[in-house]
Formats: sequence, C-alpha cells, structure tokens
Amino acid sequence: MTTKKTKEKIIDLIEKMTVLELAELVEELKEKFNVVPTAAVAVAAPAAGGADGEEEKSTATIILDSAGDKKLQVIKAVKAIMGVDLKTAKGIVDSAPKELKKDIPIEEAEKIKEQLDAAGAIVSLK
Repeated sequence: MTTKKTKEKIIDLIEKMTVLELAELVEELKEKFNVVPTAAVAVAAPAAGGADGEEEKSTATIILDSAGDKKLQVIKAVKAIMGVDLKTAKGIVDSAPKELKKDIPIEEAEKIKEQLDAAGAIVSLK
C-alpha cells in the first residue's frame, strides 16, 4: 500500500469520528509520542514569574539517576511509563543517568517518581 493511500485511509477514518473521539485520539497521540506544549509554558512563565522570580515551578523534568538493585522492575516501570518496547526501556535504564520526561506537570512528575521509586529506581526531579 502506498503512503498516499495510507494517508487517505487515515483521513477517511478521522472524518467519520465524533469530536469527542477525535479529542481522545489527539490526547492518546500526545501521550504516545510524549508531546509537551513547551512553547506555551515558555511564553507563560516569564509573564507569570514577575520581577522577583520566586514563583513555584509548575513543571518538572524526571531524571533516572540509577536503576538501583531492582533493574528488571525498573525496566518494566520505564516501559509502562514511557510507552516503549522492552528493548528501548532497557536501553534507557542502561544509559542512566537519563532524562525520562521533560517539562511535564509537577503532579504527573511526582506520580511517575513514586512509581519509579517503588520499582527500586533512584530518581530526581528538576
């Protein structure tokens, strides 16, 4: 099947979706491909920070510092969190220290940190 026909099929499928289904698809694609609206954060941050810059950060970056003693559990956790295959997850864990997710909401970052901590990883938030 040619690329053009594939694109046409995708467009046909999207045309048949409801607005709600399309919105859910967009969110799933953002999650799958780790899309973060960094431009909006970068523009909003200086305006909200004001002159003193003392405002609390609303985003964080998750750094996998080490797999710790339970490497297999950490690989499984990274696989689930990142939505990657096992080989890719192992590569990520083996290359620690490694940035896992950048500029994500602080609440989400803390949840992911808890999951990785529970798996035995050594994780930091920046």
